[in-house]
Amino acid sequence: MTQRINSMEDISLTLKLLGDKTRLTIMKLLDKQECCVCELVEIFKTSQPAISQHLRKLKDAGLIKENRKSQWIFYSINTDSRQWQLVQELISHVPSVDHLLEELKVKGLRMTCN
Repeated sequence: MTQRINSMEDISLTLKLLGDKTRLTIMKLLDKQECCVCELVEIFKTSQPAISQHLRKLKDAGLIKENRKSQWIFYSINTDSRQWQLVQELISHVPSVDHLLEELKVKGLRMTCN
């Protein structure tokens, strides 16, 4: 059973992490489906190290998890996180980002790491 007790420190850290537009958008994207770093690099038009830094912060806080497939790592929301209910509530207020995943698919760049 997932522990759902939140400390003030946990809540504050989660709000601070999701106060960043890129990390908030990443969480909204991952709410739809898992993504590889290369897909996020294309969506945000930024460097792989920059995206990896955002992902590391989210992972260190326990908000996302990774799944290794061959040499690639795919990220998804950690629904077992103590902060999952808070994260779910916050991202429910974020406008849809489905168009970003659709644009990636149209460009033929969806799941390019397979």
